Amino acid sequence: MSLSKATDSFENPLESGVVVVGGWRSALQTAVVLFKLRIVFLLLMAATGGAFLAAGGWPGWGVMGLTWLTGGMAAAGASALNQYWERNRDGLMGRTRQRPLVNGDITDPRWVPWVSLALVIVPVLAVLPFNRPLAFFLALGAFIYVGIYTIWLKPRTLLNIVIGGAAGSAAVLSGAAAAGAWNAPGALVLAAILFLWTPFHFWSLALLYRDEYARADVPMLPTHTTPRQAAWWVMSHTLPTGILSLLMVTLPGLGWIFFLPVLAVTTDLFLRNVRLIRDPLPLNARKLFMSSNYYLLILLLAICVDLTLPW
Repeated sequence: MSLSKATDSFENPLESGVVVVGGWRSALQTAVVLFKLRIVFLLLMAATGGAFLAAGGWPGWGVMGLTWLTGGMAAAGASALNQYWERNRDGLMGRTRQRPLVNGDITDPRWVPWVSLALVIVPVLAVLPFNRPLAFFLALGAFIYVGIYTIWLKPRTLLNIVIGGAAGSAAVLSGAAAAGAWNAPGALVLAAILFLWTPFHFWSLALLYRDEYARADVPMLPTHTTPRQAAWWVMSHTLPTGILSLLMVTLPGLGWIFFLPVLAVTTDLFLRNVRLIRDPLPLNARKLFMSSNYYLLILLLAICVDLTLPW
């Protein structure tokens, strides 16, 4: 899709007609999907982990409010821009065919890029005078996800999600920046984990929808390999992610309360990946994808709980 086609709807949103069909329940569901609020939640959890690691414990309500508000706005805006850019291709895939910019729930999409850009730009400019690192990482995460991943890499290279995973790393560092120490060792390690986690998380999903990505001509790695080869590529990121996560126990403030649950979910993730290699069926790919979500959530919760407890 050319830039001119993607931007020909950038008109005054106040001139738009009906925006969303249905009542408030439908509007809420539309917002959840358009702004990818489930993914935004995971990114905010990653930012929270970064804030806890930078502060060495509970960062305070002021830091957390700043992290959640600015990070949530920027991530939601970037997610909507991603869907606006990909709305034509989304119509070719069953997984994305029911997104509101495809199925007609949003009858006039001209307001979407404007609102989305505002959601990114407003928090960046708001924090710039007093926290430049936070402004930088908010802008960087949105730029990587929209500019580098969505527009440049995704339609062109198998390595798209490998590099695009840096958007999750930026979320971690934004939380650490809100706490005043973006370069804290623990935050940098967690940022590296997010960078490694993203490809195997998304490749397991792409393996599940391998035929749809091929039909939409999106060069995801599983569409250019056999399913078993793709499962080995998943393992090439699962293994270092798990090892690095377990090594976080050596950081100050993290101990057995962190290590034991992370060991359990790392073992589960590894065994599911082995099962996928042995039998690369869609069911096993789905289970690994779901497990990767739980893995990240438990890892981040374990960090926050262990750093908060007084022993």
